[in-house]
Amino acid sequence: MTPVLTDPRLIVGLDLPSIEAARAMVERLGPTISAYKVGLTLLARPGGVAFAHELRAARKMVFQDWKLHDIGAQVEGAARAVAEGGCDLLTVHAEPQVMRAAARGRDAAGTGVKLLAVTVMTSLSDADLGEIGYGFGAGDLVERRVRQALDCGMDGVVSSPLEAARVRELAAAAGRPEFLIVTPGVRPEGAELGDQQRVATPRAALQAGATHLVVARPVVSADNPLLAASAIVESIDGFARS
Repeated sequence: MTPVLTDPRLIVGLDLPSIEAARAMVERLGPTISAYKVGLTLLARPGGVAFAHELRAARKMVFQDWKLHDIGAQVEGAARAVAEGGCDLLTVHAEPQVMRAAARGRDAAGTGVKLLAVTVMTSLSDADLGEIGYGFGAGDLVERRVRQALDCGMDGVVSSPLEAARVRELAAAAGRPEFLIVTPGVRPEGAELGDQQRVATPRAALQAGATHLVVARPVVSADNPLLAASAIVESIDGFARS
């Protein structure tokens, strides 16, 4: 029997309306996909966290995308609770107080959870950031937050593929070659952009320095999700970051 081609760098985002739909999608994708992102829509549903734990019990890599953002005590407590419950990757917003609190919570749990700081949402353009009130464009704001994430002991960041090369440079300069760069906004050739503004193809994202790719709609909304996922895996097979 020919072994199933898989790649742990590809994380499929289970952006689906129900736990039942997400569970069915995981079954449909089978061994081709070994890593999943569980976001707020599912985590907020009754049984959502239990579903994330179910995936991990099935030996999938689980990315709980909470994007924690609150006062320090709340973030510390939440990060500790998530880490104690069990996951592989946990997101927090890339603000120094938030990141330091999350690190304290994770460290108190004593688990191997890796913390990812969300730099700038890939749905935001420079014009959007100006409307919010930031005095930086996306590139400059990402750079500032990456430097802060490195200082605060984060294990990596979530950033657009378009900023991945600069993030890799900053991590290397800080002596952190293992620093994770998780890139949403990845779209296979010809895929619709949806609400993403700063996107790249899977190979381009890896070439820029990404360590992991997050792909949701191009897989879970495809007529044949397994075929779509397999095509992405094949497109990056053997392709290492230069």
